Amino acid sequence: MPSLAGGAPSAPPGTIFVLAAGGGFAAPRRKFTLHFGRAVDDVHVAVGTGDRFVSRLHGVFACDGDHWWLRNEGKLPIQLPDATLLLRHSEVEIASGYTRLIIESPKRRSHQIDVCVVSAVRPDPEVPDHMRTADDTVYDLSELERLVVTALAQRYLRQERYPQPVSWKQAADDLNRAETTGRLWSVKSAEHVISALRKRLAVGRSPIPGILRDDGIPEPVGNTLNHNLIQALLKSAALMPNDLHLLGDDD
Repeated sequence: MPSLAGGAPSAPPGTIFVLAAGGGFAAPRRKFTLHFGRAVDDVHVAVGTGDRFVSRLHGVFACDGDHWWLRNEGKLPIQLPDATLLLRHSEVEIASGYTRLIIESPKRRSHQIDVCVVSAVRPDPEVPDHMRTADDTVYDLSELERLVVTALAQRYLRQERYPQPVSWKQAADDLNRAETTGRLWSVKSAEHVISALRKRLAVGRSPIPGILRDDGIPEPVGNTLNHNLIQALLKSAALMPNDLHLLGDDD
C-alpha cells in the first residue's frame, strides 16, 4: 500500500498498521512491541535506510493489551501531527485512526511513517458525491468576534510561514483602517473582545483547551493563548481565509 491515509485493510479493532517507504507491518492488539528504525535486519519496519542521522532503532510501538504507545528511542525527535516533537525516551499514546509521523533529518530529508490503529467504531456509510459538504461548525462567532479575531489571526489566514498573532496595536490599527463598525478601536477594546471570546469558548459543548491562564499554561504566556485559540478556529473551519475581506483585503 502506498499510504494508510485512506484507511487500513480490514482487521479486528485495536490492530495497528505501521507503514514506511521500505514496507510495513501489522500487529493485533495484544502485548507486543513493534520496532522501527534504520537497521533493516533488526526492526519490523525499516525507516530512513541510508540516512545515518536516523537511529538503528529509532522507536517502538508497544501495546499494553489495551492501548498502543509510541516511544522514541532515537536521537532525532519524532514529529507528531500537531507539530509536537516527541523527544528521546518520551512516549505518547497513539489514538485510533490514522496518524502521520515525521522524522526530519539534518540533511533536509523527511522520513514519513504512516500509522493506523483500527477503531471499534463502525465507519460512516458512503456519502454520494453530489451531497453538499457538511457545515457543522462547533464554534459560532458573532460579527464583532469574527472581525477582531480576523485582525489578530491575519498572518495565519495569509498562510505566512511560522505565523503568530499580530500585536494588539497592529490589530487595533487594522480595525480602524477597515472602518466596518463605525467605532474607534484601541488596544484595550480589541483585547477585551478576544478575552471574552476565549472565556466563552473555553466552556460548552466542545471546549477549547489551552486558551485560559487557568489551563496551566506556563509563564511567560506570551501569544500562546491566542495562538491556541486561532489554531482551534482554523481546524474547525470557523475561521477561513475569505474572512480577510473584513479588513478590506481583497487579494
